[in-house]
Amino acid sequence: MDIQQRLTAFALLGATWVMWLLVVLSVIGLAVILERAYYMIVSRGNIDRLRKALQSDLEKNDVESAQKSLTNIKSLEARIARVVLESAANGAEVARERMAAEQQILKIQMERNLVFLGTVGNNAPFVGLLGTVIGIIRAFHTLDDSAGKVTAGLMADIGEALVATAIGILVALPAVAAYNTFQRIIKTRLARAEALGDYIIAYLKTNHDK
Repeated sequence: MDIQQRLTAFALLGATWVMWLLVVLSVIGLAVILERAYYMIVSRGNIDRLRKALQSDLEKNDVESAQKSLTNIKSLEARIARVVLESAANGAEVARERMAAEQQILKIQMERNLVFLGTVGNNAPFVGLLGTVIGIIRAFHTLDDSAGKVTAGLMADIGEALVATAIGILVALPAVAAYNTFQRIIKTRLARAEALGDYIIAYLKTNHDK
């Protein structure tokens, strides 16, 4: 049996397995979306309140009080600020380097499993297209067996081919939307954390690096 015959035999198995694959990918993608959404919610904080509290403590030159207040805050922005304050004794430049390192760690944590959503979003339509190709090949085979007559089997194969493409698109759309939304949230939160860290570093330069 040559390659063409093998591919034809494979195509005649139908596109049902392709649609089941897309369903599995959509379920996993939904699980990733829910998990990342939960993580983003529980790790968020009131950045304005945090900034005002820090400003109040630092204006009093009370670094220890600022550190204590940050200990009970679980937001990612507070984590960055805490790292910067812990480096106060080492100077502003060391604090900036530690802030940059901590930002990279947080970015990796926030982007966990997002590559799966991006991959599904980019490739689910092509998986659906594969199902369409398989369905069309099977439809032509059915048409050949029926000597050119339109039969129920032929219509079923064509319907299966079209459904595969539709499912591929439906799986891709929420994955792409969620991926873009999470990336936007990550970018915004890292920018807020950096702004907060820069505020503390400016304080260190003014009061500790003289």
